[in-house]
Amino acid sequence: MRFSQLIIPTLREAPADAEVVSHVLLIRGGFIRRLTSGSYNWLALGVRVLRNVERIVREELQRAGAQEILMPVVQPAELWRESGRWDVMGPELLRLTDRHDREYCVSPTQEEVVTDLFRRVITSYRQLPSNLYHIQTKFRDEVRPRFGLMRAREFIMKDGYSFHLDEDSFEQTYAAMHRCYSAILDRMGLDYRAVEADSGSIGDGESHEFHVLADSGEDVIAYSPASSYAANVERAEAVAMPRQTDSQDLEKRHTPAAKTIESVASFLGVDARQCVKTLIVHAESEPGLVALVLRGDHQLNEAKASRVEGVRRPLAFASEAEIEAALGVGIGSIGPVGLELPIIADGSAHALSSFVCGANTDDYHYLGANWTRDVAADVRVEDIRNVVEGDPAADGSGPLKFMRGIEVGHIFKLGTKYTEAMEVTVQDASGNDVVPLMGCYGFGVSRMVAAIVEQCHDDDGIVWPDAVAPFDVHIVAVNNVKSTDVQTTAEALHRDLEAAGIAVLLDDRDERAGVKFTDADLIGIPTRVTVGERGLKDGVVEIRRRNQPHTEKLTPALLVERLTGNPANASQ
Repeated sequence: MRFSQLIIPTLREAPADAEVVSHVLLIRGGFIRRLTSGSYNWLALGVRVLRNVERIVREELQRAGAQEILMPVVQPAELWRESGRWDVMGPELLRLTDRHDREYCVSPTQEEVVTDLFRRVITSYRQLPSNLYHIQTKFRDEVRPRFGLMRAREFIMKDGYSFHLDEDSFEQTYAAMHRCYSAILDRMGLDYRAVEADSGSIGDGESHEFHVLADSGEDVIAYSPASSYAANVERAEAVAMPRQTDSQDLEKRHTPAAKTIESVASFLGVDARQCVKTLIVHAESEPGLVALVLRGDHQLNEAKASRVEGVRRPLAFASEAEIEAALGVGIGSIGPVGLELPIIADGSAHALSSFVCGANTDDYHYLGANWTRDVAADVRVEDIRNVVEGDPAADGSGPLKFMRGIEVGHIFKLGTKYTEAMEVTVQDASGNDVVPLMGCYGFGVSRMVAAIVEQCHDDDGIVWPDAVAPFDVHIVAVNNVKSTDVQTTAEALHRDLEAAGIAVLLDDRDERAGVKFTDADLIGIPTRVTVGERGLKDGVVEIRRRNQPHTEKLTPALLVERLTGNPANASQ
């Protein structure tokens, strides 16, 4: 391919709205262009990278025994009502009606559609297990699209689903998909981690996320340097500390205008770690409320809290008016002592003795509170907080450290969440109707492109891994318009390498050498070959790997032999 015949609108400056490296470099390098908020056009270079990612995904899925299908983008609302998610999914679900006033949504995911397809075409245990996937455009109406392809509204995703009659079959496929995703990322040469994760609104059981490690990642991963333990902070287990044994007298103290942990701790001259905070949320049964109690320096993990029995899912905080009406006290003065609500305490908060808490009277707090002596209500102890660096790892291997990652893949254990809701059964070998188990396996194809750039770049531009690069070789013809020798040699190299099956971009533009070299570094093709008059006088051209500082001089014939492994490919 010739640079002059492709639309590669490179830019010298970063676009004003670009916030992360991948957004900057993919636009500057001419890979993508913004259409509207969270939606992008893919140009020639971008499409070539995208197709390479898709190819690797397809090849590894085929090895894992998955079969490719294709499902519709627009889905009928009645399927989502069957599963119970039409009203559960928030404004991210883009809803529309057709000319007959029938309701639809634009696909953000495919659980309902694939389950409906399954019940229409699968009837016997002989057809199981079944592992289906497709690669398709998705749309989620993000409230604030950002970071370019990493948090777009429209994106390309691989959805995969498996169906099984028993746990053993399912576990085998789940393990195979875990290996498959690892193989995909290994082939791309990326530094990544597979971590325990929360299933969110899609799953109903164990799940793992696959993260490409990068400082710009939106997710924080807690890991143990001393073992293989790793988990998203939404999922990482917080190990409770040993119970304190000291006990002070309970004292009620006036704390005017002190409403936050920081202000209360400062006013009373105590450590925030010796305070507790009480959050009021809606109970699973209306119109009840539940109190969640955490140590003052810890943060509530909403995903964990929403999984606790008796708490409404998704988690919903009570309003100030609701709290005032139910408790007669304002936010900032609530505490577990004398509180007439169900109390769920995080393990670290419940380990405290002689702690500070709200006195359930405006502008007053208790000092020296003790759970067994002062809190009359039954208290349930649950893990409802985010872990922090230095917490002990759940596997007992030592303290946790944090790193950031970009989620590119997620595998779920769905169980019978959708097959039960949509009344799907399959006859087993004995003729009995069995509700099949489901697995779900998502992979962000377009997000993967951004994740690669976040990890693979330098100050000059992108450094594409060989497996996904838009071209294998970038020939820079210096002063080719004026030099017949440069033009002839560059054309011959272009022809010989492409004949050997190597993807080549020939920069044949009438541009200065500096412009061509800058664009070459920006675009990031793995191997650059420079053809110039000075080198040709000595019968050589220069070759340089994008990720290495040094260049090597070879004759054109040796260059072709080096890149193709076949000297017969070189033009004489």
